[in-house]
Amino acid sequence: MLFADETVCLDHARIMELEQLLGAKTAEDVAIRAMEELSARLAHCETLFQLGKWKDLRKSARSMIAIGDQIGMTSLSLVSQHVVDTIDAQDTTAIAATFYRLLRIGDRSLSDYWDQQNLSG
Repeated sequence: MLFADETVCLDHARIMELEQLLGAKTAEDVAIRAMEELSARLAHCETLFQLGKWKDLRKSARSMIAIGDQIGMTSLSLVSQHVVDTIDAQDTTAIAATFYRLLRIGDRSLSDYWDQQNLSG
């Protein structure tokens, strides 16, 4: 059995910068909207992957780079870039490996970010 438990990297300086720039409440609202959008895009990416729609998957993964960067999800942005790179290389084995890593990192990043921001209640 393969266990894929990866640590994610959140850019705490970026998160604090957002709070200083926008104020705590607005930064929290931005983070919540961004996390909702990332969650939806991850689900959409999964559909695109299953359908083999590489061009659309590339576009969606690319958009997650900017969203992740905006709210300090460094690992998510990096792995999203890896998915884009493997699609550009037309390496289907690498696409599958990096895509499933993106799902793991995405889920973990959303969970850790949520917990860190204490947005759950």
